[in-house]
Amino acid sequence: MLPELVARIVSTTHPRCLGKFLWNFGAKTLVSVERFKARLRRGEYFPAFLYISILNSCNLRCQGCWVDVEAERSQLDVEAVSRLIEDAKTQGNRFFGILGGEPFLHPELMDILERHPECYFQIFTNGQCITPKIARRLVELGNATPLISIEGREVVSNQRRGNVEVLNRTLRGLDACIEAGLLTGVATSVCQTNISDLLTEDWLNELISRGVHYVWFHTYRPVGPKMNPQLGLTPEQLVQVRRFIVEKRATMPIGIVDAYYGHDGKALCPMSTGISHHVSPYGDVEPCPIIQFAKEDIRDSRGIVATLRDSEFLKDFRELSAQATRGCVVLERPDLVRDLVHKHGARDTTVRGTALAELEAMTPRYSQWLPGEEIPEKHWMYRLAKRFWFSDFGAYNKMAVDSRPRAEALARDHRP
Repeated sequence: MLPELVARIVSTTHPRCLGKFLWNFGAKTLVSVERFKARLRRGEYFPAFLYISILNSCNLRCQGCWVDVEAERSQLDVEAVSRLIEDAKTQGNRFFGILGGEPFLHPELMDILERHPECYFQIFTNGQCITPKIARRLVELGNATPLISIEGREVVSNQRRGNVEVLNRTLRGLDACIEAGLLTGVATSVCQTNISDLLTEDWLNELISRGVHYVWFHTYRPVGPKMNPQLGLTPEQLVQVRRFIVEKRATMPIGIVDAYYGHDGKALCPMSTGISHHVSPYGDVEPCPIIQFAKEDIRDSRGIVATLRDSEFLKDFRELSAQATRGCVVLERPDLVRDLVHKHGARDTTVRGTALAELEAMTPRYSQWLPGEEIPEKHWMYRLAKRFWFSDFGAYNKMAVDSRPRAEALARDHRP
């Protein structure tokens, strides 16, 4: 599996993109995580990774989207993003996730990438705005990987994403990336309507034949103003997703990413472990993209390092969520999120102004934490990488296992 994957990447990726991936992402990210762990040992805090939503606008209208895509466009300008990145670089950070809305609708996206050639960016995109010209420009820069979301076959893609010809338009962007020589990934939010089509070996083989280098399967989270809880997975399906990922990345020549489990198969939350936080299109510093509340802003004169280091709101979120669950605190304990928002007087960071009402309307449900169903990594590379560079970093050491009220709905087999 690994030799064939390496051979595919080396033979199909432009040397500039491959070099920056190995150095800017590979070597520098390891250093960034080590510095993060050293800070934790000293009792200091700054996350190893930041995810930045650079604008709210999008050309699609996906089911369950929590972003205010229909509101008046708001975007972070190149100066604001660059200040944020420069401050983070003082802490050793070199990897940044770029989100939206649709990032390729931002007129200064390429300028942001160009200003930081020593960093590496993963761009979460629907791919429909990526033309061969844009793909060639990304190759010239070399420091970004497009992660293109595909949510189903033809019919399901149109249903999930609120438009027509969605899959074909996305595949055109995907092909442009691969033909240009970009290291290219495909992301899927696994839900009831696409699990049987996309969580399959046939689908992975199709992506391999197209030249896709890696995939990211994450499970659908029913949040936002139109949360569509009927799309959420059952506990059995959550285990199915985890088993599929573990087995296929040990046997198939394609990288498979996940962000919710350690090497031993125990669930974790990147926000709770402190390895990442999120910046909204309005500059708000949020616990994660789906928790749309904040006390701090990147425009704080102290800079992002002091802002994150000194935030009692974010510290409380990390610690209390880690004491309550190894899974997603929003899904399992929306009441805890609500209480933390009230305790700190955090502001609703949405344009619609209904984030608190949305929390009140949520029914607690299972997330990735299913005690007794842990599936450890099988492949030595993933097992080693996760053990040292993507673990829980001791966040759950104080977990209140005996007193944990996992909400009434989690005491029974809750199904959408």
